[in-house]
Amino acid sequence: MTTLSDPPHADGFRLSLLVRDKRYRSYTFQAIALIALFVFFGWLASNAIRNPVLQQAGIDFGFLADPAGYDINQQPIPYTSQSSHLRASFIGAINTLIVAFLACVTATVFGVFAGVLRLSNNWIVGKLMALYVEMFRNIPVLIWILIIFTISANVLPQPSAFRGDDPEASPILGVAALTNRGFYLPRPYFTNGIGAVPDDVPADGGAPVAQEVASIANWLIVLAVFAASFLAVRGVNAWATKRQNATGRRPSTFWTNLGLWFVPIILTLLILGLRWEVPELRGFNFQGGILARNSLIALWFALSIYTGAFIAENVRAGILAISRGQTEAAAALGLRPGRVMSLVVLPQALRIIIPPLISQYLNITKNTSLAIAVGYMDLTGTLGGITLNQTGRALECVLLLMAFYLVFSLVISAVMNAYNASVALKER
Repeated sequence: MTTLSDPPHADGFRLSLLVRDKRYRSYTFQAIALIALFVFFGWLASNAIRNPVLQQAGIDFGFLADPAGYDINQQPIPYTSQSSHLRASFIGAINTLIVAFLACVTATVFGVFAGVLRLSNNWIVGKLMALYVEMFRNIPVLIWILIIFTISANVLPQPSAFRGDDPEASPILGVAALTNRGFYLPRPYFTNGIGAVPDDVPADGGAPVAQEVASIANWLIVLAVFAASFLAVRGVNAWATKRQNATGRRPSTFWTNLGLWFVPIILTLLILGLRWEVPELRGFNFQGGILARNSLIALWFALSIYTGAFIAENVRAGILAISRGQTEAAAALGLRPGRVMSLVVLPQALRIIIPPLISQYLNITKNTSLAIAVGYMDLTGTLGGITLNQTGRALECVLLLMAFYLVFSLVISAVMNAYNASVALKER
């Protein structure tokens, strides 16, 4: 027999029920909070509108079309000082996304390895990982950025060290050079496909290189093929799981998945004519390829090792939350410790690891704004720095900065929450 704590009233709905009845009370408080929030923002907007300075200057985003008049050292796309502030801001946003993506990937790798190894039965390994976690997470990330930048600028060789018959330094595998000015890496490009344009004749008077695809559409083709391979592999795994549930035996899918991953991508790259531009030492510096400046490397590596220490603790907590009986049952089936960790423990620990991992990814995105300390021109350095100082449009620049970080953070949260839902336990 069930009873109602708040039985329905025979007299019908009354205003007093909005406070006294549990069925309506939560909605009442939410409505009051929402009204108060609208009133607060309305008051802020009203004060801003009545502000005499703002009334005189107005809100105008037309400055984005004016020439920027400054250089950007790290240019993922072509840019000159005569380009607009909008293009400079766009390059700053791309630089921010590059660092955020690279740091999220490497921080996850560092964190998973450190979190797993910290639980190792080997005393030395466990203590070394504990030292890593305690040292890097308890020192501000800005200090690590400055330390790594100073080391890379003073320890690595100058480009001139690669010159001569008996050079002091040599490129890695003949294609990449690590110098005190940055890392010179091969640049991929396509000679076929959409938007192919002829290259200019090199400055040394040599023969022109093959036609290079200038349009980003070719990379979108590669991305689409990669996405199709991902969906195909998921389909094959779903089919294998269905057969396993029906027959008790799982078909082998290793070679099928391997072919679905690599064959389409390799064929696509061959059809598009993938080539690599290797940096070459000309004069006093390397020419060609991709230059990842010291500021980019310092910011990337510092954010990775700093956030990786926090992720390591999240991973360790997730592993320890799994019942020891799971590990013992897997060991009883004959699985080795490495397979137990990868097949039994980590998949279950993901449900605990992912929610705090989202916060770490968001912290990486926001901490990229520290790039100005080493001269890396991200969105904060371009739009929130030089552009703001030159134009004096503080309100417009700050609003655009807030909108970018808000939108990008919401995208990260949405993607990670979707992944979290996919690995969550499904109730029957």
